[in-house]
Amino acid sequence: MSDRRDCPRLSRRALLRASAGTVTLAAVGSGSAGAAGEGRIGGERALFDRRCPEATLQPSMGYCEGASTAGCADDHPVTVALREAVEETLEQEYPDVGALVDDGFKPYFDTLDRDDDGWSHWLNPAYIGDDAVLDPERPESVLVDNDSWRSIGVMFIATREGEPIAPPPVYDVDEGVAWMPEAEADALETNEAGGQEGNGDEMGGEHEGGDRHEPGQEGGDEHEHEHEHPPADDPDRCSPWHYHAGAPGRFAWWFYQQAYEREFADGDARVPCRTPCMMHVWTVDHPAGVYAHGGPPPEYREQPPADDPGLETDARPGEDELDWDVLPEEVTPEERPESISLGLEDWA
Repeated sequence: MSDRRDCPRLSRRALLRASAGTVTLAAVGSGSAGAAGEGRIGGERALFDRRCPEATLQPSMGYCEGASTAGCADDHPVTVALREAVEETLEQEYPDVGALVDDGFKPYFDTLDRDDDGWSHWLNPAYIGDDAVLDPERPESVLVDNDSWRSIGVMFIATREGEPIAPPPVYDVDEGVAWMPEAEADALETNEAGGQEGNGDEMGGEHEGGDRHEPGQEGGDEHEHEHEHPPADDPDRCSPWHYHAGAPGRFAWWFYQQAYEREFADGDARVPCRTPCMMHVWTVDHPAGVYAHGGPPPEYREQPPADDPGLETDARPGEDELDWDVLPEEVTPEERPESISLGLEDWA
């Protein structure tokens, strides 16, 4: 990062206070405190309007172009197949933190979050930088329970060669199932047409008795708000992709890029206006569904701890919480989020 000492700096701690609605933006820049009514941040729009009109200081998310949750049901055969494929990958390849580190996943603890959610993201730069999208065998991010140190789901990130792209749907009556091998998709559709019991009526259709959940709603982060309803809320389409435009999500993605792609090299340090499109698939039960945005409550994540940490550490799964402090030096980045401050111009 370039060292612009003459510019106002915005530390992680100050930004945490700002995103909680406890100080005004002017106070963040000057170091003095003040009240901000009803959770709004004074001067927020002035900071972001020039380059990032959707951005907020508070945690916020929006639905990606073409997103639809109306067609998403946990008992839909395509959802069942996707979850089973993800579960197989996690069980065979990435059951715990040690396996993730061995395959090049990097710790991506929530870098600007007011709450300790008890779970963390681990990102794989190779998978983010390849051509695969929505590939159960190559998840861009694996979600880990910080108590057991075991995997509990994945987060797909819609990038190609590291650049954000428009994500494909999980399934769509007209577009089909692009992520699944053609023969498997054809077989699934044939079974659907035959009306096999328990598989619903037809691809993307209504599923009587099946649950429909919208990410970011029930079971999600209570502090996070959505910008809008899905732009293409079609009952024949499931595409629950979302992006983050709030300061916590933007900073977290910026930190990943700086720490693991650029190694904090000098150059343009501006925080992106929003993250790429993302989508969770939980392999543990979740009261808000397979695609829920927020993490499952602790009681849904309970499982035996990993037998071995798989790392050079004195910490033990099930006894010590997984965080930056228990990881060996070779696994952690050169700088941690708490040591970073950004100039206000890096956000605007």
